[in-house]
Amino acid sequence: MRFPEKADLILLTDRPPQLETPLHYFRQDLTPNEAYFVRWHMAAVPTRVDLASFRLIVDGAVETPLSLSVADLRRDFEQVSFIALNQCSGNSRSFFTPRVAGSQWKHGAMGNARWTGIRLRDLLARAGLKGDVTDIAISGLDGSPMPGLPKMRKALSVDHANDGDILIAYLMNGTALPMLNGFPLRLVVPGWYATYWIKALHHVEARTTPLHNVWMDTAYRVPDNATANESEDALAKTTVPINRFSIHSIFVRPEPGETLPLGRPYQLEGLAMDSGHGITAVEVSMDGGRTWLPAVLDPDLGRFSWRRWRLAWTPGASGPYRLKVRATNKAGEEQLTAQWNHGGYARRVIEETSGMVTG
Repeated sequence: MRFPEKADLILLTDRPPQLETPLHYFRQDLTPNEAYFVRWHMAAVPTRVDLASFRLIVDGAVETPLSLSVADLRRDFEQVSFIALNQCSGNSRSFFTPRVAGSQWKHGAMGNARWTGIRLRDLLARAGLKGDVTDIAISGLDGSPMPGLPKMRKALSVDHANDGDILIAYLMNGTALPMLNGFPLRLVVPGWYATYWIKALHHVEARTTPLHNVWMDTAYRVPDNATANESEDALAKTTVPINRFSIHSIFVRPEPGETLPLGRPYQLEGLAMDSGHGITAVEVSMDGGRTWLPAVLDPDLGRFSWRRWRLAWTPGASGPYRLKVRATNKAGEEQLTAQWNHGGYARRVIEETSGMVTG
């Protein structure tokens, strides 16, 4: 099945659309718009937006409520652009053991793009927040098709919303966003999981009380500990809304099951990412984790981008191979040898790929 404006992606579900990016698209710095993953929660997704009538609404505890067109945003606010990785909270969920419920993503529920738009902070300043504002609630044009299930609506603390890093994007890799990725506006929350990256952004509400709904109080919550870890026999007693990316790294070459030639140099490639501290090292093991070799990091594209890495390897023996990869960042965070939580969220495990060497 091919969706409008999209290449031939991996279909998880069609209602709502969930499309995974094949690994080979990750062998470049930026993910093409047509190959960028898609994740909606509701079947009632927008399929057409009239820019002439569309307005972004800013209201709640503000001095001056706003109703702005995309043209207003482009004309009246400073334009900002940077590269940022976006990934689903459940990216790599299918690799959790024991298996957990939910969409069985492999590593393709993510994408790296150059986002262009205006700072959320500047929009809030134009509206004028009242002194007792604590939270900024955000929602899009998508709706719930089921009675009793509220539409997707999330909230950020007012301090986070005002930190200057969050964008309201109207361009993705230099062009308008694809409809399935949030046309005409998308909230970009760099370093945080995609549940906050509201698509088809339509409403920004300044609140003096916390937002309580299923999307904040029940869904997208992780154990309240540094590694988002728990066990089937001892589920976490306290949870928090998922927030910053875990440190993680993956292989994009070789792909799982790929056959490599004996005695010929092969370029291992992959990606490392974190919440914005910055990747300092990536290491690869060819012997099950007993020894590790340093990979070469590509140039840094910005603190919120993924970091590409490479390592030349010449297989010295025929038969099965199994390669492992791990990353470290400036905060000293490393990947884990084991991790599990009931949502399959925020994966931080040392990853591997395997196949055969022949010749």
